[in-house]
Formats: sequence, C-alpha cells, structure tokens
Amino acid sequence: MRRVHLTEEWLQGAVSYEWTGAGIKPWRIPYPDFELFPPEGIEGKAAICAGIRLRFQSNTTEVVLAFEPIQEAASIDCLVDGMLLTSIRLEAGTSKAAWRDLPLRSKCIDLWLPQNMGMTILSLEVDQDAEAEAETDPRPRWIAYGSSITQCVGAESPSYTWPSIASRTLGLNLTCLGFSGNCHLEPMVARMIRDLPADLITLCLGINVYGAETMNLRTFRPAVIGMLEILREKHTDTPLVIVSPIFAAERESRENKLGMTVSSIRREVAVAVEMLQQRGDLNLYYRDGRDWFGPADEALLYDGLHPNADGYKLLGDRFGEQVLSSIQVPGRLDRAQPEE
Repeated sequence: MRRVHLTEEWLQGAVSYEWTGAGIKPWRIPYPDFELFPPEGIEGKAAICAGIRLRFQSNTTEVVLAFEPIQEAASIDCLVDGMLLTSIRLEAGTSKAAWRDLPLRSKCIDLWLPQNMGMTILSLEVDQDAEAEAETDPRPRWIAYGSSITQCVGAESPSYTWPSIASRTLGLNLTCLGFSGNCHLEPMVARMIRDLPADLITLCLGINVYGAETMNLRTFRPAVIGMLEILREKHTDTPLVIVSPIFAAERESRENKLGMTVSSIRREVAVAVEMLQQRGDLNLYYRDGRDWFGPADEALLYDGLHPNADGYKLLGDRFGEQVLSSIQVPGRLDRAQPEE
C-alpha cells in the first residue's frame, strides 16, 4: 500500500477546509469565519460531514482511510462509479476503515463520510502500484439548505440520505447544508450560500423556526424575503426552490409559545415566495412540503417529526418528481441514474 497526497481537490461537498497538524478537516461554513457563525459554528453542526465525500479515480483494489478516532458510532459508504459497493459501520474510537476486493479497473470511487459527526482525515492509502488522482465532479452544483430533515442523521447510511439519493439519481453535485435544529435563516448563512457556486438551490424552511420558537408572525416572513433577496444578489437567475415543512402530525395545528403552527409557517413561506414572484422573479418556485411527504406517510415519522430510514429513502426517490419537477437546471441531463 502507498499513501496518496491529499489536497482539498479530493473532497467534494465541503465549503472550506481546516488543515490541522495531522490532517484535513472539512467544514460546511467558511472556517476562517468560524466565529461569525455563532454559537460555535452553527451550534457545532457546521463541522458535521453530511454530504461530504472523498472522490477520486483509481485502479486500486484496496482503499484504506485513516482518521482521528471518532467520538461516536458512524458509517462510511464506498461507491464505485456511482453504485454502492459497501457500507462500513464504525464504532466509537475507530480510526481506520478499509475496503478490499474493488474491481480491477480504473473507476470513480466516492467515500461518503458520516452525516452525524465531523471527521479529520489523516491519510488515504491505495495499492502500491495503483494510480490515483482527485476526480472533478462536472455535474451541476446543487446547494440543499435545511434542518435535521436535510442532514438526515436517521438515514440508513451517508449515501442514503435523501439529498444523496436525489443527487445521484438526478445527476447533481451536492453541497448539503442541513443543520440539525439550526435552520434559522441567519444572514451569514444566506451570505455564504450567495457566495458559493450553484446551478440549483433548494431551501427547506420553517420547521426549526417553529420548534425553537426563534421567530413569530411579525419576523418570519421578512426573514424569508431577506434570505431570498440576499441570494439573488449574486445568483440572479439560479433556480431557487423553496420548500415548506413536510407533514408534521400534531404540530400542524399546535401553537408554539409564539402563536405559530406548522400550518401558519407554511402559509408564510408561500406568501413570501409569491410576493417575490409577482415582483418579477421568474426562476423562484414554491413547493408545499406535504406534496413531498404528506399525511399518508405519517407511519414513516418515527417521532411525529423526523422520517425514519425508509422515510428518507422515500424523500430521495420523490425529490425529482415532487420538488424539482419540470424546473430546468443548467447542465443537467434529463436521465436518471439507476438506484442500487
């Protein structure tokens, strides 16, 4: 085995990178501006590797990934030419993962990192005589912003989060900005998304605002409008798809302490989008989350709010038809990749 020289180009789906004394740690915020994303980097969620993968081309038959010991159980998925080869479950304290018996040919290898924790990569090893180089992802860039339902901690494994499933099926290069409990439309997050390259942006808005009671009817709609206007400062014609909360059982009509229900949240999102559409934004779209995951799917909510593993698969499978629908994404081929 030989160790390859890792650079930032080997990682896809991250916003920035921190070079520690030992290795490279991907971040989902601009790490040099860490303190501008309080508290503690979006409450620690920006360090989590949701949607981040090591992507490279190699003819190796074995891959060994070393990392700093992980603090909790997690999974890493190995995909070969877009198809899942195997998912490795790692226990807390593990510092190495290996995949063997890979096909003896040149292939694109994606190692999807855990969606429930951060990780510092120490090294990547391949066969002694194998070639290996970072693989550029030429697919249209998709930014998916949302809550825990976009981060998908409860998914079966990193490549079975709904954004991962949808990105592979629809041929999109994913940057997942799902921040569990922390989708609060912060101006700094809006500025970050504004400054990232994107051919498609989806925003799943409202459920954390309801749950954490961070806004009321006076402030929520202006926050939605403000976020969208910030994005349009640079993404002047990028398709923006705004999705209101999926079905949320008793929360649909149960008022929080600020008098908000999920139904009223959904209405405010719809009105904000309609206002901007009427002002001439022709590439802005609203989707009712209940059309994507509705009352008929309630059995797949393990706690009345979060989908279980099968629920996340359903969201991924339905994304193209129910959310993206007929929206034209520049550079995307209109053919689906078969799901393994």
